[in-house]
Amino acid sequence: MDKPAPPPSHWPQRLYLVRHGQSQGNVARDKSEAEGLPTIGIDMRDVDVPLSKLGEQQAVAAGQWFAALPESQRPEVILSSPYLRARQTAHAICEAGGLAGGRARTVIDERLREREFGVFDGLTALGIRQNYPEEAAHRARLGKFYHRPPGGESWADVILRLRSAMNSINLHYNGRRVLIVCHQVVVLCMRYILEELDESQILAIDKSAEILNCGICAFDFEVQELDCAPRLALWNQAAPLEEKGAPVTAEPDRMAGSR
Repeated sequence: MDKPAPPPSHWPQRLYLVRHGQSQGNVARDKSEAEGLPTIGIDMRDVDVPLSKLGEQQAVAAGQWFAALPESQRPEVILSSPYLRARQTAHAICEAGGLAGGRARTVIDERLREREFGVFDGLTALGIRQNYPEEAAHRARLGKFYHRPPGGESWADVILRLRSAMNSINLHYNGRRVLIVCHQVVVLCMRYILEELDESQILAIDKSAEILNCGICAFDFEVQELDCAPRLALWNQAAPLEEKGAPVTAEPDRMAGSR
């Protein structure tokens, strides 16, 4: 008797995840932290924070890395967080020839946005301790996976909206190669979803290494007898930045906003 055909896949063929390039918010926050200031020296909404000059170079380098792939491996569809630094990174990747078939419209999806920091937005770790000592203590006790700052989101909240986004991607782009340009916590939370991890496992991954600006992650989806299993093929890949000469940077996940 012939072996039954494997079930059809309702997943993308490959899913790339790329964190945005270094932003002006990253630079401003590091400067404020180094100087022991309570606030981040940048006067704009987090959603409007652009790439730094270095971040622009990193985005171009990532686009050139994608462009150097065989066309059969390059992403066909690009989705982005609505935050300016992510949209600029997506645009640079497209302009560098990173998509199979040439330039294409970037699909903006608000579910891919940065984690919202609520009252912590714009504050350094020192500023949070000074202005919201009870919340800082509550976060230390509860842990960052479940702690939700007033007006903001926990990691669990981000995961909830990303499950919805993943359902849409499976529906609209199954069998295709998809690139998502997003943020550090979003990349980590996507690993949590796709690999069916628990809190301790994803926090251990987070602790082991910072997500690089324009670092590349990729999942392949292998059809098995009863299901299609996501397989991590690339993780926090720094090679495109090194190969093209753009410096490698990473920003730690602190309580402060503007990442």
